[in-house]
Amino acid sequence: ATGAVGEQMIRVLWERRFPIGGLRLLSSERSAGGRMDTPFGNAELGLACETAFEGADIVLGAAENDIARRFAPAIRAGGPAFVDNSSAFRMDPDVPLVVPEINPDDALKHNGIISNPNCSTIIALTAVNAINKLSPIEYMVVSTYQAVSGAGGPMELEAQVAALQRGEAAEKRVFRHQIAYNLIPEIGGADGQGYTSEEMKMQNEGRKIMHLPELRVTCTCVRVPVMRSHSISASIVTERELTVDEVREAIAGAPGCVLEDDMERHIYPMPLFTGGLDTVAVGRIRRDIALKNGIALWCCGDQLRKGAATNAVQIAELLISK
Repeated sequence: ATGAVGEQMIRVLWERRFPIGGLRLLSSERSAGGRMDTPFGNAELGLACETAFEGADIVLGAAENDIARRFAPAIRAGGPAFVDNSSAFRMDPDVPLVVPEINPDDALKHNGIISNPNCSTIIALTAVNAINKLSPIEYMVVSTYQAVSGAGGPMELEAQVAALQRGEAAEKRVFRHQIAYNLIPEIGGADGQGYTSEEMKMQNEGRKIMHLPELRVTCTCVRVPVMRSHSISASIVTERELTVDEVREAIAGAPGCVLEDDMERHIYPMPLFTGGLDTVAVGRIRRDIALKNGIALWCCGDQLRKGAATNAVQIAELLISK
């Protein structure tokens, strides 16, 4: 509960007025026994252990893969639905991978675990799902521009900027290279094909979420010196040719999307204005002049909220609504 995503989950539960009979906050041994201020009041932090989930209806997971794998058997044995934000179970064929605006019915087919997709995947697919409904997407060319808060790096960015302004060296702890005034085109581990694990998630998770087993995606993920909200450039190739007007109209009416697309007035999505929001802003919609049946767009979304915490709470809402 004490991490960035966990804190956001608690806030989103409060903001969306989720019907909670009792909220149990769990943490590691280092934090257990302490207290935490939340919108629900000051609460004690319990120790995450095999017996901590007894009596719960829904467990929201905001921990790393190894922690999720460790506790999943105990959670399932006790009966709660486990909505997990880690990547531990995303590609398990028996575990639904859900973006509620896209495949809500999949959440109801769970066997105890429902996975939250990768943050960039959620933001990108929320933006392009309306296009897929007009005509099936065949492939996408995607570049992501990911904020430092997606890796716990805001303090490092601030410290590096301050150090450089004093004429000192930028100390590196979170990122392999200096992030201040720089871009780092590597997120995730190498997969042997020249791609990273983060880049392959867009294709692999996209296939599962949109039920497009033949979807092809080439993706480049870049860490940028932005505090919050990921930005994504995407070129989408569809089965049939679409007009820009019908794409713009479809996105304007799509759940979870806000259309910000007026080049004459210099209106387009920017991370500065999407932080703290639960919607994905979409703009710069145009025909891709290099690709047959291609549409290009740009989108931004808060990776801690819609890209993680809010999406998980929305999944929980699906469960109680049914």
